[in-house]
Amino acid sequence: MSITMQNGPNAARPAVASLATRLLTLCYGGLAYLIFFGTFLYAVGFVSGFVVPKTVDTGRAASLTTALLVNLVLMSIFAVQHSGMARQGFKKLFARFASPAIERSTYVLLASLSLILLFWQWQPMPAVVWHIEAPILAGVVTAGGFLGWLIVLYSTFLISHFELFGLTQVVSHFAGRVVEPMKFKTPGLYSLIRHPIYLGFIIAFWCTPTMTLGHLLFAAVTTAYIFVGIYLEERDLLSMFGDQYRRYREKVAMLVPGVF
Repeated sequence: MSITMQNGPNAARPAVASLATRLLTLCYGGLAYLIFFGTFLYAVGFVSGFVVPKTVDTGRAASLTTALLVNLVLMSIFAVQHSGMARQGFKKLFARFASPAIERSTYVLLASLSLILLFWQWQPMPAVVWHIEAPILAGVVTAGGFLGWLIVLYSTFLISHFELFGLTQVVSHFAGRVVEPMKFKTPGLYSLIRHPIYLGFIIAFWCTPTMTLGHLLFAAVTTAYIFVGIYLEERDLLSMFGDQYRRYREKVAMLVPGVF
């Protein structure tokens, strides 16, 4: 590699432009992460019904048919974006038009925006499917829901939280370092089940003392989508890690230790 020194008023421009580009990339990744984290916290309140102004059970109620159609469209938008952009084909296409350093941040940002749209436009379906009246049991079920969210967050840190949500990539790009290829590892909960993040989501979505029709729709569709996501993700992991992941899949259960 050679370095050509320039003299005159334009000499410093390439270096300044490079620094500006890297700084812009860093800011973009940081903003995407902050939007994600705020969206995640809002999702906790949206599903559990605490603190946030709009939850899965609040808002102006439309007819059952309208609510069903709107909610299915909103969840489909998220599913298409979330699964489509996670595939290797899209990542290769993205790299042709933009820096790979922001690919994950862009994925995270668009996933967050699709969830924000869902929270904003979600139509409540208030008919009650079940309601737990016993205070102690209701409290246990509510705590179970929050435990699910903790499992989700904890599991992301087990496999490099900041890389999963794009910060590692933009920080490394800013520092002029190359991010090392993903390594196969099974720390903590991953030694017991293959998909603890998905398990946490399922627990969080279903553990509620009051299950309305709208909440049931949300929980059922997202759970079905999780199983589709597992299929697609494991197909990619087999392609990336081959026999190493195949042996892991044969030995470790998918969601429930020793069961499936």
